[in-house]
Amino acid sequence: MTHRATAETGGPDDGTGPGDGSAGGRAPVRRPAPETSRTGLSTAEVAERVARGEVNDVPVRSSRSTAEIVRANVLTRFNAIIGVLFAIILVIGPIQDGLFGFVIVANTGIGIVQELRAKKTLDRLAVIGEARPTVRRDGAAVEIPTGEVVLDDVIEVGSGDKIIVDGEALEADGLEIDESLLTGEADPVLKKPGDPVMSGSFVVAGSGAFTATKVGREAYAARLAEEASRFTLVHSELRTGISRILKYVTWMMVPTALGLILSHLLTLRLPIDEAIRRMVAGIVPMIPEGLVLLTSVAFAIGVIRLGRKQCLVQELPAIEGLARVDVVCLDKTGTLTEGGMDVRELRPLPGTEEAHVRRVLAALAAGDPRPNASLQAIVDAFPATDTAWRTAAFLPFSSARKYSGGVLTAPDGAPATWLLGAPDVLLPSGDRHLAEIDALNAQGLRVLLLAATDRDLEDPEVARQVRPTALVVLEQRLRPDAADTLRYFADQGVQAKVISGDNAVSVGAVAATLGLPGADAPVDARELPADPAAMATALDSGSVFGRVTPGQKRDMVTALQSGGHNVAMTGDGVNDVLALKDADIGVAMGAGSEATRAVAQIVLLDNSFATLPSVVAEGRRVIGNITRVATLFLTKTVYSVLLAILVACWQIPYPYLPRHLTLLSTLTIGVPAFFLALAPNSERARPHFVRRVMRYAIPSGLITGTAAFATYLLARSYYTGPDALPAETSAATLTLFLAALWVLAIIARPYTWWRVALVLVMALGFLVVLVTPWLQRFFDLRLVGTAMPWAAVAVAAVAAVLLEVTWRWVGRRFPA
Repeated sequence: MTHRATAETGGPDDGTGPGDGSAGGRAPVRRPAPETSRTGLSTAEVAERVARGEVNDVPVRSSRSTAEIVRANVLTRFNAIIGVLFAIILVIGPIQDGLFGFVIVANTGIGIVQELRAKKTLDRLAVIGEARPTVRRDGAAVEIPTGEVVLDDVIEVGSGDKIIVDGEALEADGLEIDESLLTGEADPVLKKPGDPVMSGSFVVAGSGAFTATKVGREAYAARLAEEASRFTLVHSELRTGISRILKYVTWMMVPTALGLILSHLLTLRLPIDEAIRRMVAGIVPMIPEGLVLLTSVAFAIGVIRLGRKQCLVQELPAIEGLARVDVVCLDKTGTLTEGGMDVRELRPLPGTEEAHVRRVLAALAAGDPRPNASLQAIVDAFPATDTAWRTAAFLPFSSARKYSGGVLTAPDGAPATWLLGAPDVLLPSGDRHLAEIDALNAQGLRVLLLAATDRDLEDPEVARQVRPTALVVLEQRLRPDAADTLRYFADQGVQAKVISGDNAVSVGAVAATLGLPGADAPVDARELPADPAAMATALDSGSVFGRVTPGQKRDMVTALQSGGHNVAMTGDGVNDVLALKDADIGVAMGAGSEATRAVAQIVLLDNSFATLPSVVAEGRRVIGNITRVATLFLTKTVYSVLLAILVACWQIPYPYLPRHLTLLSTLTIGVPAFFLALAPNSERARPHFVRRVMRYAIPSGLITGTAAFATYLLARSYYTGPDALPAETSAATLTLFLAALWVLAIIARPYTWWRVALVLVMALGFLVVLVTPWLQRFFDLRLVGTAMPWAAVAVAAVAAVLLEVTWRWVGRRFPA
């Protein structure tokens, strides 16, 4: 008969199921807590503290405030520069030369609206995924939001819970707390009543309660927790690369502006208003103003899309980071398998009565007030109906030990010490029972050993020389979406490594069922070398690793990173916390422990492993598309700088007015970039963003700018008279538009119907301007004659050929 159980939360893979990450060594024993009058605060006492402001009011926000969003989008360096230039144009006119100012206003508005939408999504998801601590109020244990905890509250904690405020331990039943995220100390600390507990640490074993002594911003880790939970657009290669580009552009703008204004005023003797207009026309296109906007919009829309799939992105660059990942480490339980388990079979070993084993298992499992998935399955299969059996002491489960235990008092009053855990940990190598256990593990089943021992439960050697009594065979439930998800990673070139605390053969059997390559050669982590370089080599050649301790998980992540890999770690138990923190991207399940959700950058609120490909795809869409559109924007920057330099060297008027370049930027960059930035893109993210963009932008800008300037020189020699400049400008504008349109056509590849339509619509838009009389007057564009316009087209055609040849050469000479 199969008995069903559902885990309260997921957890690590090990011999006894999900639990924590405490260290080995002397085993802390939890004894039944005495009756206590510590009933917590009354409603009146809570009200008094709220009135005094003694509340845990740290604003744990998932996003920036509305004011911060508006400020970040409006008060930028380039908005300030463009604002000044726009104000100058408004003074000297005409208004059509100030169109770039209205474009910036529209862009800023779009950025604010999209980020506010992302904020709304994140805030909603943060409330869903928020931890709700259990506190004692009026003698009853109740769950409340973190922000409603007050000073002197009595807070109950158990394995996997995060300590949310500073306090003093009130009750401690084998309570082990990991403070490594605060102190760097690797080993968990066994807490006793009266010991301090610090916010930011988390429980790895046992249970207890503590009194809140510092709340809100006074708590030790409050500021760190608040900062880590904020929505941010920084600390990513994409953002850093764009900032570096903008810094270079700023350096070029000032000397270029001075050179243009002095050349037009002193050498060409143009009127001051005309000189300023030409200077503004030379400066404005140098600014890739829409690039920052589109990056923000692409990230914000990514957050919204993932939010609809119940995926909380706690740090925005995590979308980008996961797209760069090439190795994903998976914790089996809660990821490949569901948290719940079923007792499939009980096998008493020779010389043991099944009825006696059932009573022992029932009493042992009932001794843990917070059973993990394995113990919960045993509780459901063997309910404790015999009240004559009592638990005199209990040893909490530990991922490092891989067993739990208890001292049970039988009806006759005789005490006996029992252990329940991983057979290959409790039994010596070569034991005759291991062959039978290996056969069960090879079927993907989890096997626990119930054993008796004559040693004291507190003896560090309690697991040695035990007497095996029975095998408990557990059946794990595979996630229905796990196989498709692993197949997706394989297709995308992302290596999947299953890192589990469970028996390696059992893990390999589960992974093989799901079709993971390399699952037929599982590795026992106890045999891995300690040297990081040697470990990295072993990790590269293997796919499934069993009997991994919490410390090893962290070491394995570090070893993979030392080999040049970008590593993502998934998990839901507290034994995954350190590895999640050290990985490039940590992914936690929403039903996992509070500690894992606190340190992860991404939380899958619906606990669906199948959501992970969506996150990867979203990141790849953002990075791939921003790289595309960045090439468009920076091509414009390069040809603008080149034209300014050539004009200054030739001592001739700048060929364009601001309205011309606003029109060209809108049709060849602004509108198409918006669509391209949001298009599907499954290309794997690559490093060196700036180098990858500039390798195409520089030659494209040089070819486009040279072609436009060549047409301008031809037109100056062709047209004569005092009114020749508008005709010359129109011819040069035609060449510049066609060359820039060809750059757009290259970047839009591979072609789909809508990409082709996008390029054709932009070309049609420019044609409409050329043939519509009032638009001709508005933009001061009118092609004169037929010879020079066709010459402009011919120059653009040569530029298009050069662009094609150059892009192919760059792709071969400087591969990404």
